[in-house]
Amino acid sequence: MTSVATANPTQAYNAYNSVRDLKPDDELTRVGRGTPMGEVFRRYWQPVANIAEVGDLPLKLRILGEDLVLFRNGKGAYGLVEQRCAHRGASLEYGVISDQGLRCAYHGFHYAPDGTILETGAGAPLANGGKICLGAYPVQQFHDVIFAYFGPPELKPPFPLTDVTDDPHLTVETGHLRDCINESNWLQIHENAMDPIHTMFLHGIMTGLQRGFTPAMAEPPQMQFIENENGMHYIATRRVGDLAWVRVLDVMMPNMGFIPPSGDTPTKAGVSQRPILCAWAVPIDDYNTKRIYILFNDDRKPLTQIQRERAFAQANDRSYEEGQRHPGDYEMMMSQGKIAIHAYENLTSTDYGVIGLRQLYRECIRAVREGRDPMGIHRDGTKLRVRTQNTIISKPAEADAEADRLMLKQLGREVADSDLLHTLPPV
Repeated sequence: MTSVATANPTQAYNAYNSVRDLKPDDELTRVGRGTPMGEVFRRYWQPVANIAEVGDLPLKLRILGEDLVLFRNGKGAYGLVEQRCAHRGASLEYGVISDQGLRCAYHGFHYAPDGTILETGAGAPLANGGKICLGAYPVQQFHDVIFAYFGPPELKPPFPLTDVTDDPHLTVETGHLRDCINESNWLQIHENAMDPIHTMFLHGIMTGLQRGFTPAMAEPPQMQFIENENGMHYIATRRVGDLAWVRVLDVMMPNMGFIPPSGDTPTKAGVSQRPILCAWAVPIDDYNTKRIYILFNDDRKPLTQIQRERAFAQANDRSYEEGQRHPGDYEMMMSQGKIAIHAYENLTSTDYGVIGLRQLYRECIRAVREGRDPMGIHRDGTKLRVRTQNTIISKPAEADAEADRLMLKQLGREVADSDLLHTLPPV
């Protein structure tokens, strides 16, 4: 009798009958122009580089599967243009930067940051007598990061700002903005943020408490996953003696996340912290991802060195053996393969954040197909609300364990939806 092959066999010692040729979810993972998720990405502003990367030479980039060159002309204006010269196709990564723009080294075609031709080689007219432009994308600098918009020009949204910028105590840590390259698809990296249970196991239980995480995070929280106007946030509420510790994390469409502090064990009530980190998982192509980070420093509780190090702990910067003994996010995300195949998964109730996030992406795909703005784009100038926080409240436990569990979940929702973090002092 021949058994039926499945993704995961139901009988012991039966790997022979497992399915080995399942395919990735192309709708969510592919990012090239014309792909469903690729078109979603092209409706939002995307970070592409830190200004420290842009010097006196053109910077070759690959973003969303497109080969590009980023440069800053002599007057300080940034340009992001297609890599190949419109004349004969030579790469502009070898171009010469001028006061006005970028010259191709091959024949001297001269381009402005917006792609218009300032001068053809030796002043010769174009053979067809027409006017052409090199492909270029709009760019904008925000603090030390260069952003670009890759979508239809007529649909370009306002550059998004968040309400974090309204907090007078928070500043961006200039000089500490770095990025790293992950050799896998963007989705398995980004959805890691909406998987809080991995924090308890990977960073606390399985391999010993890792630097930057308090022992209290190894305790299971009361979890809630909430869809909001910009994406999703989760609420993790823990009991620490007579204290309730509420930790909220935002994931915004399509690939931005805010991370709260995680290194201090709660010791007193009436304190709150806003995010210390904003991170993007920017697709280089279908198989590689650029991680770009912005650190926030609170002048009432400055960042520690460990917090700065942890912000960039998702790079391949350790030996293979060290990664085996003390795996982190990088090892787990890369080990899923270049593109994680969802058909092999067997999800549980603790994966609701991942499930919900994938559903939101499909809704964004549907919106773009129907000619609507996907979620999180506000053309009226509304700032994105950031619920991310680390808040501690005095809340003695209920006598009944189930009643205490329900009370913690209710408290978590109230904290996430209130302005409490704006009024409480920092830790």
